[in-house]
Amino acid sequence: MRFLLRKIVFYVVALWAAVTLNFFIPRMMPGNPVDVLISKMSAGGIPISADTRRNLEIELGGINQGSMAHQYWAYIVNLLHGNLGVSISSYPQTVAAIIRQSLPWTLGLMGLSAIIAFLLGITLGMFAGWKRGSFVDNVIPFATIFQAVPYFWLALILLLFLSRQHQFLPFAGGYDYFATPSIVIGFNERFLLSALQHAILPALTIVMSSIAGWMMGMRNMMVSTLSEDFILTAQAKGLTPGRIRMRYAARNAIVPSLSGFAITLGFVVAGSLMTELVFSYPGIGYQLMNSVLNNDYPLAQGCFLVISIAVLAANLIVDLLLGFIDPRTRVE
Repeated sequence: MRFLLRKIVFYVVALWAAVTLNFFIPRMMPGNPVDVLISKMSAGGIPISADTRRNLEIELGGINQGSMAHQYWAYIVNLLHGNLGVSISSYPQTVAAIIRQSLPWTLGLMGLSAIIAFLLGITLGMFAGWKRGSFVDNVIPFATIFQAVPYFWLALILLLFLSRQHQFLPFAGGYDYFATPSIVIGFNERFLLSALQHAILPALTIVMSSIAGWMMGMRNMMVSTLSEDFILTAQAKGLTPGRIRMRYAARNAIVPSLSGFAITLGFVVAGSLMTELVFSYPGIGYQLMNSVLNNDYPLAQGCFLVISIAVLAANLIVDLLLGFIDPRTRVE
């Protein structure tokens, strides 16, 4: 219980620090989002009065309204009510609405791809470490080639061969426009099939570029764990090789990989920025890039907040999981 309470308190403090930084950093950046929005409205022929400017400042989160402490308190209150402000580049659409639209795409693509790469890498690395010199063990040096290749370059190569030259798969977007889900009937089979086809290329890029790292890490930890005395004791007791491999060797060897997977899983919400840009995939990373290019401070602030929460939540879950797998990590 003390272990759980200490972890929760630590992550609550970390969340408060992330929220505070998320408040101050955009206000330290040059420029004013209100001025950016007003310039766009003026270019469209919309008259801007002093009252309009004041209303826009309130709508964009109370910028320049009162002291910094007053703005900080208003920011916290708005967060508790789920109000992340209004997007400048997509005005008058709210930041929360944009994130709700983009988050499922990132979680579906990046989340599943990261989990698949992790499970495949850990499984193959376990067998490579268990039987050194086998075919699986010899595959690892070849797989590291894809990890060494720049991420965006691998995406472009797959795009060239599988989409442009042979046209096996779609080359951009999250789905075909003709397969847009109906507001009345919601998702349909045509839309789901189109979304799956558009996700294959970016997912393949993520898996190919990250699986070698998990394989190498798990393989080295298995080799190190197999030299421990408790493995020799288990063999002396006459336990089956399968039980020794899974219950003794793999259970201890996987602990460092789980710690690394926590960080990877947290940054899944950020998306693989380059992957989403190359494939024009409508995820959080794509929205974050657009917000930076368009000086959309509220949207960038909302994206950073969601990413921070995801990283902290993933690390908390894995910390608790590690405490269950390896009791030695629990310091009472």
